[in-house]
Amino acid sequence: MRARLAFLHRHVGDWPDVSDPALRATANDWLLPHLVGLRKRQDIEELDLGALMLARLSWRQRADLAELAPTHVEVPSGSRIRVDYSDPEAPVLAVRLQELFGLDATPSVARGLVPLTLHLLSPAHRPVQVTRDLAGFWRHSYFEVRKELRGRYPKHAWPDDPMRAEPTRRTRRGA
Repeated sequence: MRARLAFLHRHVGDWPDVSDPALRATANDWLLPHLVGLRKRQDIEELDLGALMLARLSWRQRADLAELAPTHVEVPSGSRIRVDYSDPEAPVLAVRLQELFGLDATPSVARGLVPLTLHLLSPAHRPVQVTRDLAGFWRHSYFEVRKELRGRYPKHAWPDDPMRAEPTRRTRRGA
């Protein structure tokens, strides 16, 4: 929750600052009321800080949160892949290459304002390319990556034209 809010504060505007200095400066407002009556350290550790940060949002912000900074993005294969907002400048979507076949535009968040940094993964979930330009990857880098990976992963699809290929989470049948 904190990483998503930091992303929105950086890119969209009028969202609360959840940096360490800002949270310390406003702790009396958002944290102190929830500490009343707590006696043990364990009670404090059990506080849901994400829910406390969510409580700081307006009704409109709560309604917009999932659209502007979704926790997951659905890719062409149908998989829902988690978005990593740990770097508010460049949120990351780590996804297997074959699951993006046919997709020409880089997925984005914040109503299309911020393209996701794609960590394109091999079938073994190892990064093979990092890009914010998926169309450029298909046109230029894909063929080098394909050449390297198809020997290592012969049971997976490595089409000549990834833009017309069917996205998949599986290996080829009978391979």
